[in-house]
Amino acid sequence: MMHLLRLHGVCNENPLAPLIRGLGLTLYRTSGDDSILYDHDLESCMLFNTDGHQVPQQIVMDVGETFKRILEETGKVRDEDPDDMSVQQAISVVLNSHPELKQQGLSHEVLQWYICRMEAWFAADADMISLKTWDQEHVLSGGHGLMVEGYDPVIKALAKNLDIRLNHRVTKISNGFNKIMVTLENGTNFVADAVIVTVPVGILKANLIEFIPKLPDWKVAAIADLGVGNENKIALRFDKVFWPNVELLGIVAPTSYSCGYFLNLHKATGHPILVYMAAGRFAYDLEKLSNESAANFVMQQLKKMFPDASDPVQYLVSRWGTDPNSLGCYTYDLVGKPEDVYDRLRMPVGNLFFGGEAVCMDDHQGSVHGAYSAGMMAAENCQRYLLEKLGHVQNNLPLVSVVRHEMLETTNIPLQISRM
Repeated sequence: MMHLLRLHGVCNENPLAPLIRGLGLTLYRTSGDDSILYDHDLESCMLFNTDGHQVPQQIVMDVGETFKRILEETGKVRDEDPDDMSVQQAISVVLNSHPELKQQGLSHEVLQWYICRMEAWFAADADMISLKTWDQEHVLSGGHGLMVEGYDPVIKALAKNLDIRLNHRVTKISNGFNKIMVTLENGTNFVADAVIVTVPVGILKANLIEFIPKLPDWKVAAIADLGVGNENKIALRFDKVFWPNVELLGIVAPTSYSCGYFLNLHKATGHPILVYMAAGRFAYDLEKLSNESAANFVMQQLKKMFPDASDPVQYLVSRWGTDPNSLGCYTYDLVGKPEDVYDRLRMPVGNLFFGGEAVCMDDHQGSVHGAYSAGMMAAENCQRYLLEKLGHVQNNLPLVSVVRHEMLETTNIPLQISRM
Protein backbone atom coordinates (compact mmCIF):
# COMPACT_ATOMS: atom_id res chain seq x y z
CA MET A 1 0.00 0.00 0.00
CA MET A 2 2.67 2.39 1.10
CA HIS A 3 1.59 5.92 2.05
CA LEU A 4 -1.36 6.15 -0.35
CA LEU A 5 -1.96 9.61 -1.87
CA ARG A 6 1.01 11.03 0.02
CA LEU A 7 4.24 12.42 -1.34
CA HIS A 8 7.05 12.39 1.20
CA GLY A 9 9.52 15.08 0.19
CA VAL A 10 7.85 17.91 -1.74
CA CYS A 11 11.01 18.89 -3.58
CA ASN A 12 12.79 18.55 -6.91
CA GLU A 13 15.09 15.86 -5.45
CA ASN A 14 12.12 13.48 -5.21
CA PRO A 15 12.50 10.89 -8.02
CA LEU A 16 8.82 11.37 -8.88
CA ALA A 17 9.10 15.16 -9.28
CA PRO A 18 9.72 15.07 -13.08
CA LEU A 19 6.63 12.92 -13.58
CA ILE A 20 4.46 15.06 -11.32
CA ARG A 21 5.61 18.24 -13.05
CA GLY A 22 5.21 16.79 -16.51
CA LEU A 23 1.65 15.69 -15.79
CA GLY A 24 0.77 19.05 -14.23
CA LEU A 25 -0.45 17.41 -11.02
CA THR A 26 -1.27 19.50 -7.95
CA LEU A 27 0.24 18.81 -4.53
CA TYR A 28 -1.28 19.92 -1.25
CA ARG A 29 1.37 20.49 1.40
CA THR A 30 0.42 18.98 4.77
CA SER A 31 3.59 19.73 6.73
CA GLY A 32 6.96 21.40 6.67
CA ASP A 33 10.24 19.74 7.61
CA ASP A 34 10.81 18.11 11.03
CA SER A 35 7.21 18.08 12.26
CA ILE A 36 6.60 16.11 15.46
CA LEU A 37 3.62 14.58 13.62
CA TYR A 38 5.80 13.50 10.67
CA ASP A 39 3.54 14.29 7.71
CA HIS A 40 1.25 16.90 9.32
CA ASP A 41 1.76 20.14 11.21
CA LEU A 42 0.60 20.35 14.80
CA GLU A 43 -1.05 23.74 14.18
CA SER A 44 -3.68 22.09 11.96
CA CYS A 45 -4.64 19.37 14.43
CA MET A 46 -7.58 19.17 16.87
CA LEU A 47 -7.74 16.47 19.56
CA PHE A 48 -10.67 15.10 21.53
CA ASN A 49 -10.93 12.66 24.45
CA THR A 50 -13.07 9.52 24.32
CA ASP A 51 -16.04 11.48 25.75
CA GLY A 52 -15.90 13.86 22.82
CA HIS A 53 -14.50 16.86 24.69
CA GLN A 54 -11.84 18.89 22.91
CA VAL A 55 -8.35 18.81 24.39
CA PRO A 56 -7.01 22.35 25.05
CA GLN A 57 -4.47 23.19 22.36
CA GLN A 58 -1.94 24.31 24.97
CA ILE A 59 -1.89 20.81 26.45
CA VAL A 60 -1.41 19.38 22.95
CA MET A 61 1.56 21.71 22.35
CA ASP A 62 3.12 21.16 25.79
CA VAL A 63 2.92 17.37 25.59
CA GLY A 64 4.35 17.58 22.07
CA GLU A 65 7.43 19.28 23.47
CA THR A 66 7.67 16.62 26.17
CA PHE A 67 7.42 13.89 23.53
CA LYS A 68 10.31 15.49 21.66
CA ARG A 69 12.40 15.39 24.84
CA ILE A 70 11.50 11.74 25.44
CA LEU A 71 12.59 10.82 21.93
CA GLU A 72 15.85 12.73 22.39
CA GLU A 73 16.51 10.77 25.57
CA THR A 74 15.86 7.47 23.78
CA GLY A 75 18.81 8.40 21.57
CA LYS A 76 21.00 8.49 24.67
CA VAL A 77 19.65 5.08 25.72
CA ARG A 78 20.66 3.73 22.31
CA ASP A 79 24.15 5.19 22.62
CA GLU A 80 24.64 3.68 26.08
CA ASP A 81 23.27 0.20 25.37
CA PRO A 82 24.98 -1.87 22.64
CA ASP A 83 21.98 -4.20 22.40
CA ASP A 84 18.98 -3.20 20.35
CA MET A 85 15.57 -2.86 21.99
CA SER A 86 12.11 -1.71 21.00
CA VAL A 87 11.14 1.95 20.94
CA GLN A 88 8.52 1.22 23.60
CA GLN A 89 11.10 -0.33 25.91
CA ALA A 90 13.38 2.67 25.41
CA ILE A 91 10.55 5.07 26.26
CA SER A 92 9.92 3.10 29.46
CA VAL A 93 13.62 3.36 30.35
CA VAL A 94 13.51 7.13 29.78
CA LEU A 95 10.37 7.65 31.87
CA ASN A 96 11.82 5.62 34.73
CA SER A 97 15.05 7.63 34.62
CA HIS A 98 13.28 10.98 34.19
CA PRO A 99 10.06 10.93 36.24
CA GLU A 100 9.54 14.62 35.43
CA LEU A 101 8.71 13.56 31.88
CA LYS A 102 5.89 11.27 32.97
CA GLN A 103 2.42 12.54 32.17
CA GLN A 104 -0.78 12.13 34.16
CA GLY A 105 -4.46 12.23 33.33
CA LEU A 106 -5.35 13.95 30.07
CA SER A 107 -1.69 14.73 29.33
CA HIS A 108 -0.88 11.01 29.54
CA GLU A 109 -3.60 10.32 26.97
CA VAL A 110 -2.21 13.00 24.67
CA LEU A 111 1.27 11.42 24.98
CA GLN A 112 -0.23 8.07 23.99
CA TRP A 113 -1.73 9.79 20.94
CA TYR A 114 1.70 11.01 19.88
CA ILE A 115 2.97 7.44 20.19
CA CYS A 116 -0.04 6.32 18.12
CA ARG A 117 0.99 8.75 15.36
CA MET A 118 4.54 7.42 15.51
CA GLU A 119 3.22 3.87 15.17
CA ALA A 120 1.16 4.94 12.15
CA TRP A 121 4.31 6.18 10.42
CA PHE A 122 5.87 2.71 10.72
CA ALA A 123 2.54 0.82 10.45
CA ALA A 124 3.64 -1.15 13.51
CA ASP A 125 3.33 -1.04 17.30
CA ALA A 126 6.08 0.65 19.30
CA ASP A 127 7.04 -2.64 20.97
CA MET A 128 7.99 -4.02 17.53
CA ILE A 129 10.02 -1.10 16.16
CA SER A 130 13.82 -1.13 16.40
CA LEU A 131 15.33 1.63 18.55
CA LYS A 132 18.60 1.35 16.66
CA THR A 133 17.18 2.43 13.32
CA TRP A 134 13.77 4.06 13.86
CA ASP A 135 15.08 7.59 13.18
CA GLN A 136 17.70 6.71 10.57
CA GLU A 137 15.37 7.14 7.60
CA HIS A 138 16.58 9.68 5.05
CA VAL A 139 13.60 12.01 4.68
CA LEU A 140 13.67 14.32 1.67
CA SER A 141 13.34 18.05 2.24
CA GLY A 142 10.22 20.08 1.50
CA GLY A 143 7.93 18.48 4.04
CA HIS A 144 5.03 16.24 3.04
CA GLY A 145 2.06 16.56 0.73
CA LEU A 146 -1.01 14.92 -0.72
CA MET A 147 -1.44 14.12 -4.40
CA VAL A 148 -4.75 15.90 -4.94
CA GLU A 149 -5.66 13.70 -7.94
CA GLY A 150 -4.09 10.63 -6.34
CA TYR A 151 -1.39 8.50 -7.97
CA ASP A 152 -3.64 7.17 -10.73
CA PRO A 153 -2.38 9.69 -13.35
CA VAL A 154 1.22 8.73 -12.53
CA ILE A 155 0.51 5.01 -12.86
CA LYS A 156 -1.33 5.49 -16.15
CA ALA A 157 1.53 7.58 -17.55
CA LEU A 158 4.12 4.96 -16.59
CA ALA A 159 1.96 2.13 -17.96
CA LYS A 160 1.42 3.76 -21.34
CA ASN A 161 2.35 1.44 -24.25
CA LEU A 162 3.50 -1.33 -21.87
CA ASP A 163 2.22 -4.91 -22.05
CA ILE A 164 0.76 -5.28 -18.56
CA ARG A 165 -1.25 -8.41 -17.73
CA LEU A 166 -3.71 -7.85 -14.89
CA ASN A 167 -5.18 -10.63 -12.73
CA HIS A 168 -2.20 -12.93 -13.39
CA ARG A 169 -1.30 -14.28 -9.94
CA VAL A 170 2.11 -15.97 -9.97
CA THR A 171 2.52 -19.15 -7.92
CA LYS A 172 5.88 -20.51 -9.09
CA ILE A 173 9.17 -19.21 -10.51
CA SER A 174 11.44 -21.91 -11.97
CA ASN A 175 15.02 -21.11 -12.94
CA GLY A 176 17.21 -23.24 -15.20
CA PHE A 177 19.24 -23.33 -18.42
CA ASN A 178 19.61 -19.53 -18.50
CA LYS A 179 15.84 -19.13 -18.70
CA ILE A 180 13.16 -18.49 -16.09
CA MET A 181 9.64 -19.90 -16.26
CA VAL A 182 6.89 -18.04 -14.41
CA THR A 183 3.81 -20.14 -13.62
CA LEU A 184 0.38 -18.67 -12.90
CA GLU A 185 -2.27 -20.14 -10.63
CA ASN A 186 -4.25 -21.29 -13.69
CA GLY A 187 -1.23 -23.25 -14.98
CA THR A 188 -0.21 -20.80 -17.72
CA ASN A 189 3.55 -20.42 -18.15
CA PHE A 190 5.70 -17.50 -19.32
CA VAL A 191 9.37 -18.00 -20.24
CA ALA A 192 11.88 -15.14 -19.98
CA ASP A 193 15.62 -14.44 -19.91
CA ALA A 194 15.28 -12.68 -16.54
CA VAL A 195 12.62 -11.77 -13.99
CA ILE A 196 12.19 -8.80 -11.66
CA VAL A 197 10.24 -9.71 -8.52
CA THR A 198 8.37 -6.72 -7.07
CA VAL A 199 5.69 -8.47 -5.02
CA PRO A 200 5.22 -7.15 -1.46
CA VAL A 201 7.53 -8.61 1.19
CA GLY A 202 4.45 -9.99 2.94
CA ILE A 203 3.91 -12.32 -0.03
CA LEU A 204 7.53 -13.49 0.11
CA LYS A 205 7.35 -14.04 3.88
CA ALA A 206 4.22 -16.18 3.44
CA ASN A 207 5.94 -18.31 0.76
CA LEU A 208 3.02 -17.79 -1.63
CA ILE A 209 5.43 -18.05 -4.56
CA GLU A 210 7.42 -21.27 -4.91
CA PHE A 211 10.98 -20.74 -6.14
CA ILE A 212 12.69 -23.63 -7.96
CA PRO A 213 15.45 -24.04 -7.00
CA LYS A 214 14.79 -22.62 -3.56
CA LEU A 215 16.13 -19.18 -2.80
CA PRO A 216 19.55 -19.27 -1.10
CA ASP A 217 19.60 -19.15 2.69
CA TRP A 218 20.95 -15.60 2.80
CA LYS A 219 17.98 -14.36 0.75
CA VAL A 220 15.44 -16.31 2.82
CA ALA A 221 16.98 -14.90 6.01
CA ALA A 222 16.77 -11.35 4.64
CA ILE A 223 13.06 -11.80 3.96
CA ALA A 224 12.52 -13.21 7.46
CA ASP A 225 14.53 -10.45 9.17
CA LEU A 226 12.27 -7.63 7.95
CA GLY A 227 9.00 -6.63 9.53
CA VAL A 228 5.90 -5.90 7.45
CA GLY A 229 3.51 -3.38 8.93
CA ASN A 230 -0.20 -2.93 8.52
CA GLU A 231 -2.10 0.34 8.23
CA ASN A 232 -5.73 0.47 7.21
CA LYS A 233 -7.98 3.31 6.16
CA ILE A 234 -11.72 3.72 6.46
CA ALA A 235 -12.78 6.46 4.04
CA LEU A 236 -16.12 8.12 4.77
CA ARG A 237 -17.85 10.37 2.24
CA PHE A 238 -20.61 12.66 3.50
CA ASP A 239 -23.17 14.86 1.80
CA LYS A 240 -21.83 17.93 3.63
CA VAL A 241 -18.98 19.05 5.90
CA PHE A 242 -19.81 19.17 9.63
CA TRP A 243 -16.27 19.25 11.04
CA PRO A 244 -13.78 22.11 11.59
CA ASN A 245 -11.33 23.21 8.90
CA VAL A 246 -8.28 21.37 10.25
CA GLU A 247 -6.23 18.57 8.68
CA LEU A 248 -6.26 16.07 11.56
CA LEU A 249 -9.01 15.20 14.04
CA GLY A 250 -7.49 13.03 16.77
CA ILE A 251 -8.87 10.87 19.58
CA VAL A 252 -6.73 10.54 22.72
CA ALA A 253 -7.00 7.56 25.10
CA PRO A 254 -5.11 5.82 27.95
CA THR A 255 -3.24 3.56 25.47
CA SER A 256 -1.88 4.18 22.00
CA TYR A 257 -3.91 1.19 20.79
CA SER A 258 -7.14 3.02 21.69
CA CYS A 259 -6.10 6.32 20.13
CA GLY A 260 -6.97 7.24 16.57
CA TYR A 261 -7.34 10.05 14.10
CA PHE A 262 -9.17 11.21 11.00
CA LEU A 263 -7.50 12.79 7.98
CA ASN A 264 -9.60 15.63 6.55
CA LEU A 265 -9.45 15.36 2.77
CA HIS A 266 -11.87 18.25 2.31
CA LYS A 267 -9.04 20.74 2.80
CA ALA A 268 -6.99 19.22 0.00
CA THR A 269 -9.65 18.03 -2.46
CA GLY A 270 -12.82 20.01 -1.74
CA HIS A 271 -14.75 16.76 -1.27
CA PRO A 272 -16.53 16.08 2.08
CA ILE A 273 -14.36 13.09 3.00
CA LEU A 274 -12.78 11.96 6.26
CA VAL A 275 -10.35 9.03 6.41
CA TYR A 276 -9.90 7.13 9.66
CA MET A 277 -6.40 5.66 10.09
CA ALA A 278 -5.46 2.52 12.05
CA ALA A 279 -2.04 0.88 12.31
CA GLY A 280 -0.34 -2.16 13.81
CA ARG A 281 -2.37 -4.65 15.85
CA PHE A 282 -5.39 -2.37 15.81
CA ALA A 283 -5.36 -2.43 11.99
CA TYR A 284 -5.44 -6.23 12.07
CA ASP A 285 -8.26 -6.20 14.64
CA LEU A 286 -10.35 -3.91 12.44
CA GLU A 287 -10.00 -6.41 9.61
CA LYS A 288 -11.90 -8.92 11.75
CA LEU A 289 -15.00 -6.72 11.40
CA SER A 290 -17.30 -6.51 8.41
CA ASN A 291 -17.09 -3.34 6.33
CA GLU A 292 -20.36 -2.14 7.84
CA SER A 293 -19.23 -2.85 11.41
CA ALA A 294 -15.90 -1.09 10.82
CA ALA A 295 -17.67 1.98 9.43
CA ASN A 296 -20.12 1.94 12.36
CA PHE A 297 -17.25 1.77 14.86
CA VAL A 298 -15.60 4.79 13.28
CA MET A 299 -18.89 6.71 13.19
CA GLN A 300 -19.35 6.10 16.93
CA GLN A 301 -16.00 7.85 17.47
CA LEU A 302 -16.98 10.69 15.19
CA LYS A 303 -20.41 11.28 16.74
CA LYS A 304 -18.85 11.64 20.19
CA MET A 305 -16.76 14.47 18.76
CA PHE A 306 -19.59 15.92 16.66
CA PRO A 307 -23.05 14.88 17.94
CA ASP A 308 -24.73 16.36 14.86
CA ALA A 309 -22.59 14.31 12.47
CA SER A 310 -24.54 12.91 9.54
CA ASP A 311 -24.21 9.32 8.37
CA PRO A 312 -21.84 8.70 5.45
CA VAL A 313 -23.34 8.34 1.99
CA GLN A 314 -20.48 6.03 1.02
CA TYR A 315 -17.56 4.29 2.73
CA LEU A 316 -14.54 2.23 1.73
CA VAL A 317 -12.55 -0.07 4.04
CA SER A 318 -9.04 -1.31 3.29
CA ARG A 319 -7.76 -4.73 4.45
CA TRP A 320 -4.05 -4.70 3.60
CA GLY A 321 -3.08 -7.20 6.28
CA THR A 322 -5.25 -10.02 4.91
CA ASP A 323 -5.36 -8.98 1.24
CA PRO A 324 -3.89 -12.04 -0.57
CA ASN A 325 -2.03 -9.71 -2.94
CA SER A 326 -0.22 -7.78 -0.20
CA LEU A 327 -0.39 -9.36 3.30
CA GLY A 328 0.65 -6.05 4.84
CA CYS A 329 1.51 -2.61 3.56
CA TYR A 330 5.22 -1.71 3.87
CA THR A 331 8.36 -2.79 5.67
CA TYR A 332 9.83 -1.63 8.97
CA ASP A 333 12.89 -2.55 11.01
CA LEU A 334 12.41 -5.29 13.59
CA VAL A 335 14.32 -5.25 16.87
CA GLY A 336 17.75 -6.77 16.33
CA LYS A 337 17.57 -6.48 12.54
CA PRO A 338 20.96 -7.24 10.90
CA GLU A 339 22.50 -4.12 9.38
CA ASP A 340 22.89 -5.70 5.93
CA VAL A 341 19.33 -6.99 5.60
CA TYR A 342 18.31 -4.47 2.91
CA ASP A 343 21.49 -5.14 0.93
CA ARG A 344 20.77 -8.87 0.95
CA LEU A 345 17.14 -8.36 -0.02
CA ARG A 346 18.25 -6.12 -2.90
CA MET A 347 20.90 -8.48 -4.30
CA PRO A 348 19.92 -10.49 -7.39
CA VAL A 349 20.05 -14.28 -7.53
CA GLY A 350 21.50 -14.92 -10.97
CA ASN A 351 18.93 -13.68 -13.46
CA LEU A 352 16.34 -13.10 -10.72
CA PHE A 353 16.16 -9.45 -9.63
CA PHE A 354 14.24 -7.80 -6.79
CA GLY A 355 12.43 -4.44 -6.66
CA GLY A 356 9.86 -2.72 -4.49
CA GLU A 357 9.86 -0.26 -1.59
CA ALA A 358 11.80 -2.58 0.72
CA VAL A 359 14.91 -2.68 -1.47
CA CYS A 360 15.26 1.01 -2.32
CA MET A 361 18.53 2.77 -1.66
CA ASP A 362 18.99 5.75 0.69
CA ASP A 363 16.52 4.51 3.31
CA HIS A 364 13.31 5.48 1.52
CA GLN A 365 11.45 2.31 2.47
CA GLY A 366 7.69 2.60 2.81
CA SER A 367 7.35 5.41 0.26
CA VAL A 368 6.06 5.54 -3.30
CA HIS A 369 9.17 7.33 -4.53
CA GLY A 370 11.25 4.61 -2.83
CA ALA A 371 9.34 1.90 -4.70
CA TYR A 372 9.71 3.84 -7.96
CA SER A 373 13.47 4.36 -7.63
CA ALA A 374 13.93 0.72 -6.58
CA GLY A 375 12.07 -0.41 -9.69
CA MET A 376 14.23 1.78 -11.89
CA MET A 377 17.37 0.38 -10.28
CA ALA A 378 16.20 -3.23 -10.70
CA ALA A 379 15.35 -2.57 -14.37
CA GLU A 380 18.78 -1.06 -15.03
CA ASN A 381 20.55 -3.96 -13.29
CA CYS A 382 18.46 -6.45 -15.25
CA GLN A 383 19.22 -4.74 -18.55
CA ARG A 384 22.93 -4.59 -17.73
CA TYR A 385 22.90 -8.32 -16.93
CA LEU A 386 21.20 -9.18 -20.24
CA LEU A 387 23.50 -6.94 -22.28
CA GLU A 388 26.58 -8.46 -20.64
CA LYS A 389 25.19 -11.90 -21.39
CA LEU A 390 24.86 -10.92 -25.05
CA GLY A 391 28.23 -9.14 -25.02
CA HIS A 392 26.68 -5.84 -26.05
CA VAL A 393 27.59 -3.70 -23.05
CA GLN A 394 29.26 -0.37 -23.80
CA ASN A 395 30.29 2.12 -21.17
CA ASN A 396 28.37 4.92 -22.84
CA LEU A 397 25.24 2.90 -23.57
CA PRO A 398 22.19 4.51 -21.94
CA LEU A 399 20.35 2.15 -19.64
CA VAL A 400 16.61 1.66 -19.47
CA SER A 401 14.39 4.58 -18.55
CA VAL A 402 10.60 4.42 -18.40
CA VAL A 403 10.22 8.14 -17.84
CA ARG A 404 8.96 9.95 -20.93
CA HIS A 405 11.45 12.47 -22.34
CA GLU A 406 8.89 15.27 -22.40
CA MET A 407 8.43 14.81 -18.64
CA LEU A 408 12.14 15.05 -17.95
CA GLU A 409 12.33 18.29 -19.93
CA THR A 410 10.13 20.12 -17.40
CA THR A 411 12.74 20.56 -14.67
CA ASN A 412 12.39 24.34 -14.79
CA ILE A 413 8.66 24.19 -14.12
CA PRO A 414 7.96 24.42 -10.37
CA LEU A 415 5.87 21.84 -8.57
CA GLN A 416 2.27 23.03 -8.17
CA ILE A 417 1.84 23.21 -4.42
CA SER A 418 -1.19 24.54 -2.52
CA ARG A 419 -1.93 25.00 1.17
CA MET A 420 -5.45 26.09 2.04
